[in-house]
Amino acid sequence: MTTAPVALEIAVTSPAGAVVAREHGADRVELCVGLELGGLTPSQALVETVHETGIPAHALVRCRPGGFVHDRGELDLMEREVRTVLRSGAAGVVVGALRPDRTLDVDALRRFVDAARSVSAVAEVTLHRAVDHTADPVRAAAALHDLGFTRVLTSGGAPTAVAGAGTVARMVDVAGPVQVMAGAGVTPADVPALVATGAAAVHLSAKRRASGSAHAGVPMGGSDDGSAHFVTDAEVVAAARRAVDAAA
Repeated sequence: MTTAPVALEIAVTSPAGAVVAREHGADRVELCVGLELGGLTPSQALVETVHETGIPAHALVRCRPGGFVHDRGELDLMEREVRTVLRSGAAGVVVGALRPDRTLDVDALRRFVDAARSVSAVAEVTLHRAVDHTADPVRAAAALHDLGFTRVLTSGGAPTAVAGAGTVARMVDVAGPVQVMAGAGVTPADVPALVATGAAAVHLSAKRRASGSAHAGVPMGGSDDGSAHFVTDAEVVAAARRAVDAAA
């Protein structure tokens, strides 16, 4: 069980979301775009603008949706993105890559870590929920210290972090100095059970739909009809902060 204060991380997609997270008690944010796609790499300008809000931002580096097995060109691109977001003000990066056999792509992960530390020796590097797609998340967590990771975001291989809490606790046991952060489908009511796993942090998106003005019959592609987008809900962030403080 960790004795350090449990951190609260909020996934955001905009400077406004970062401000809401900061003002209502988040310790840091994970910055991405395309939450509905599982999250994708934010632009340089977005990273720079969120950095100006003052809250530490860890930028997701994921060049496309649809799994975590990447070809050489994609890995080259993401290595460059790691450097770009850190030079733009990100405090850390959130990365991941798998092999076809559902094990960690350790060569790719070392590339990402080396790229991050080439920009900043203190850059934090988080393994994202690719770990939940491995054949054995506990075994994967045990390997992360040798690869140079700071933390791992996980649901314990389950659809939600609460459902995977038992595995999250086992990951905490084997991760050594690597911080385990519980996330996926988290609500403030879930926080006590996740803190009880020994997780160093709790992660949630705290999002709600913001109504837009739909143009009927003119879809924007995929499931996007132009009628709504997600924003960060201040009440959910504040409730999560209270829950973390009460449970820790």
